[in-house]
Amino acid sequence: MGDLAVGARSGHDGEEGPGRPVDAAGPAVNGAPAPGSDAGTDRERGRDGDGAVTGGPDGPGGPDGTGGRQPGGAPPPPARPVRKQRSFWKELPLLIGIALVLALLIKTFLVQAFSIPSASMQNTLTINDRVLVDKLTPWFGSEPERGEIVVFHDPADWLAGEPTTQPNALQKVLSWVGLMPSAEEKDLIKRVIGVGGDTVECNGTGPLKVNGKTLDETSYVYQGNTPCSVDDQGGQFKVKIPEGYLWVMGDHRQNSRDSRYNQADKNNGMVPVKEVIGRAIVVAWPVNHWSTLPVPDTFDQAGLNDRASAAGALSVAPQGLALAGAVPFALWRRRRNAAAETR
Repeated sequence: MGDLAVGARSGHDGEEGPGRPVDAAGPAVNGAPAPGSDAGTDRERGRDGDGAVTGGPDGPGGPDGTGGRQPGGAPPPPARPVRKQRSFWKELPLLIGIALVLALLIKTFLVQAFSIPSASMQNTLTINDRVLVDKLTPWFGSEPERGEIVVFHDPADWLAGEPTTQPNALQKVLSWVGLMPSAEEKDLIKRVIGVGGDTVECNGTGPLKVNGKTLDETSYVYQGNTPCSVDDQGGQFKVKIPEGYLWVMGDHRQNSRDSRYNQADKNNGMVPVKEVIGRAIVVAWPVNHWSTLPVPDTFDQAGLNDRASAAGALSVAPQGLALAGAVPFALWRRRRNAAAETR
């Protein structure tokens, strides 16, 4: 009748509907598939039955079919810029600064190095030995004990007239951060013989006695020395040490200007505990002198520490009372909370 019927593909190649033949197709324009060709199927064009883009295997966006978009059609996040790594030479000043700060903190709160300038502690410590001093435990209320080797500030001009070396600028900086022993500070190092409340005495050449107990000092007193010195300058004595003070002596008994020979000062030769920097714990340099510095066994003998044990109990008493008072309060709080929850 002259009317042109528009047909629709049934999905089977070669079938024709009324009207124009299915295979009657013109050439592809600009590379697009010709109508009716196999390349133009919905599946190959990446569309579903409703004409929506599905992003099939060959569709836009690659194998995942997302087109590079996030779920919901949102565009992908921008790529994070790659940070360029700094050169080593630019980071070196920062690393040095951090190392210096850490060294300063360690020196201030933990450990500090000290140099032995004299022979007063031979043979335990010799000239130019480097010792590491524990500065941490005093922060927790620990006080020096008998037998320990301690470093302390000059309490009353014990070092008057002693020559001191003049360090250069680099040595001053290293000393300030704790990487090198200080050459300017007037510090001393001795062994603690008596603590607050002790009675220490020397008669003749010895032995040395603490609270009436004889000390066996053969393991640390310099070979050839006697524990006590026979002289009228302080080598013969009997003293009672007040609380908060220490009686110190060098291991080289006949070559040590210690508590014995400073009894005329304002502290009667004793060292205030507040002047103690810390306990020497190890000989760190030179390597062939490396050793720890433990408390000799003679200071652990029975009866010597009875007074210290009593003092220790007194020092713990306030904390114990505080804890005992806190327990009933905590129980009362628990019961009150439990009663409130059951209402």
